[in-house]
Amino acid sequence: MSDFDPDSPLENDWSERGDLAWNEFDWERYLREQDEAIQLYLARYEELRRCADRIDAVAEQMGWEQPEIEDDEPAGRVEEDDPAPDFDDGDQVYTLHKNPVFIATKAIYLGLKRPWEVAASAESSRIPTALAVSYLVSLHRGEEQASQAVHALDFGDYAMAISLFKRALAGLNQSLAILSSDTATKNRAVASYREEALPRLFDLREIWLRVINECREELDRPGEE
Repeated sequence: MSDFDPDSPLENDWSERGDLAWNEFDWERYLREQDEAIQLYLARYEELRRCADRIDAVAEQMGWEQPEIEDDEPAGRVEEDDPAPDFDDGDQVYTLHKNPVFIATKAIYLGLKRPWEVAASAESSRIPTALAVSYLVSLHRGEEQASQAVHALDFGDYAMAISLFKRALAGLNQSLAILSSDTATKNRAVASYREEALPRLFDLREIWLRVINECREELDRPGEE
């Protein structure tokens, strides 16, 4: 999936910024903008949740298509006459929070946690405490490992990213196992939640597997002389 290509020209932006003269207010505004991006992704994902190709459709709406490269120029190449990027502009600043994989992962997990917290806290649902806690822990484990994997992507360590995404997949599989347990399937509230949660969990798996495949392709490329 090209929208989640780990070989992004943005990966070098951090080292080229130099000293960024931002104060706490500037960074807070920046982080709020990235929080809004997660909310926007989730809103568009919810709108398209019945579409079979919702992952690609949402990525397209978010503007994550990879630009076409003309004249066989290497991606991210900057000509000597090109002006240096102005990193005083917030749109030019790149951090982990702008990574499409990070945004998609955070947004989909948010869409998983919100309804579960509502269901688990409702007295009428009668979800066992052990089940409620173990499922939330599994969600947190998968999300945390995926976030670390995106860190590795941004540093260009594709082998480490693969290992961390595999750990995230293990956490995701644990979430699936909990929702498929006898205790879960016999609870009406959990069964209702499970119907909406399974497509989201499988979408996370699809995104991560695509990135893992792209990382392996990157590792298989012959090294530069």
